[in-house]
Amino acid sequence: MRRTRPKLRAATTAATSAALLAGTVALAPGAIAVSPTTATAYYDCGTWGSTILTLNAAQYGTTATITLGSSDMVAPIAIPENTTNAVLRLERNGGPDTTLFTGQTNPPVPAGSPIELGPLIGTVAPGDSLDSYVGGDSLSFVIFGISVRCAAMTKQSPGPFVFD
Repeated sequence: MRRTRPKLRAATTAATSAALLAGTVALAPGAIAVSPTTATAYYDCGTWGSTILTLNAAQYGTTATITLGSSDMVAPIAIPENTTNAVLRLERNGGPDTTLFTGQTNPPVPAGSPIELGPLIGTVAPGDSLDSYVGGDSLSFVIFGISVRCAAMTKQSPGPFVFD
């Protein structure tokens, strides 16, 4: 004789789990607006060269993330996931204060592919306007034990990130 009760229980459990997950996703807080979400700025990294970096911003309450990279910054060898420690300094509300975004997060980067850093995490307040910090260490990162320091040479285009 065949028992169908375990199959029914499994189906009921799966349906209940799916319903709970859907409710959780529906109740999860959404991202708060930051504008613009993408900007570019020219960075000079000394002996490592210079590039136009693309910065992507997102906001989740008082936490913001910045992911950055450039098609000019190419990995000579494969870079494993979450192995690049980076600090990005952005000028807050026209200066002189700055906001730091830090993290040891990066996607895996195959050899010969553009390097991407982040998401780097920082704290923001409503109304914060963050722009590339010109005039000092704007970006530093350590990759395979090699320290790279970059200075922003221009402000962001189309403009600073403004957080809600």
